[in-house]
Amino acid sequence: MRSIPETIKQLIIINVIFYFGSQFLGDLSYDILALHYFENDKFLISQLLTHMFMHGSPSHILFNMFGLWMFGSPLEQMWGRQKFLFFYFSAGLGAAALQMLVYNINVQTLYDVIELNNLSLSDPGMLLNYMSQNDYNQAISSFNSVMVGASGAIYGVLVAFAFSFPNSKLMLLFPPIPIKAKYFVPLLILMDLFFGLSSFSIGSIAHFAHIGGALIGLVMVLYWKKNQFNSNRWD
Repeated sequence: MRSIPETIKQLIIINVIFYFGSQFLGDLSYDILALHYFENDKFLISQLLTHMFMHGSPSHILFNMFGLWMFGSPLEQMWGRQKFLFFYFSAGLGAAALQMLVYNINVQTLYDVIELNNLSLSDPGMLLNYMSQNDYNQAISSFNSVMVGASGAIYGVLVAFAFSFPNSKLMLLFPPIPIKAKYFVPLLILMDLFFGLSSFSIGSIAHFAHIGGALIGLVMVLYWKKNQFNSNRWD
């Protein structure tokens, strides 16, 4: 952990460049590079990749890059460059896919109400006679969603770290106590599941993207373990 592996270093540098570039370009960078809902006019297929390098605030990029360094470094050293990058981007794509699915469910609820009752999207007052304000807000918010960040990919990395180094002790901030990775990571995912399914909110966080990245990460490490992939495959 004393030195940053080259792959991790390059990912961090690219993320930092994207962040400062987005500060310079403003909304234009988010229109082009952030991930929009796939039926939105601003959606581009390239956003499935570019959104992983975009971040919304200094704290957002700081925490993500810290997680990438802390948990990604031992995995990159163990797996090598190509295997780690394949894993990292696969988890990020899985995160985007699950979050998009959730957005689609929310939007489809609105579409169903419009179709079944022969209504118009331009008349929200009438729509609210057939659906709750919360469902309507979720549908509109999902359609206009802008997803940024490496969090989904990093959740995959977290799962792989906990799987590979289950007894490594991590220090919580609140409360400041050590906890083994094999307990910490499942707890973190359960918290995302709770906030994703409940009406409680701790900000504009794509909780299901976190869960999607974690699920893909788990599937991949289990598959690799079962099939005992030869490391030479990734040289």
